[in-house]
Amino acid sequence: MNWAERATGRLEQAGHRRGAACLEVIELLGSEHCAVTALEIDRRLPSVGRASVYRALERLEQLRLVQRVDIGGEAAGYERVDPEGHHHHLVCDECGLLAPFASEALEEAIEAVSHRSEFAVAAHDVVLRGRCPDCKTAA
Repeated sequence: MNWAERATGRLEQAGHRRGAACLEVIELLGSEHCAVTALEIDRRLPSVGRASVYRALERLEQLRLVQRVDIGGEAAGYERVDPEGHHHHLVCDECGLLAPFASEALEEAIEAVSHRSEFAVAAHDVVLRGRCPDCKTAA
């Protein structure tokens, strides 16, 4: 079962109806490999109203099907929660580029901190900020 099917099933289990707008947001998020902003989703789904996009994202976030990623300024990205495709983010402070990265060493370090602190870490996201290669060379 893919993420979109799982998300649709969880919505139904939680008593939410499957509206066309929400299904379109789910399909779009299911096809993405990294976070996208609500405004990007709104732009890419012209048949879905902006308020419907925000309602769908809020509902999906409440059900822990998507996570909100702070990408700086007033912008936030949203991406599906996929335990098998977990990654972190690099954000360019100049152009806003958002790039995913994965690191087994980082995951091991987080696990070690969890054990040492006896804190049951349920989720985590690491965002590294700086300048992307294009912005770095343009400076």
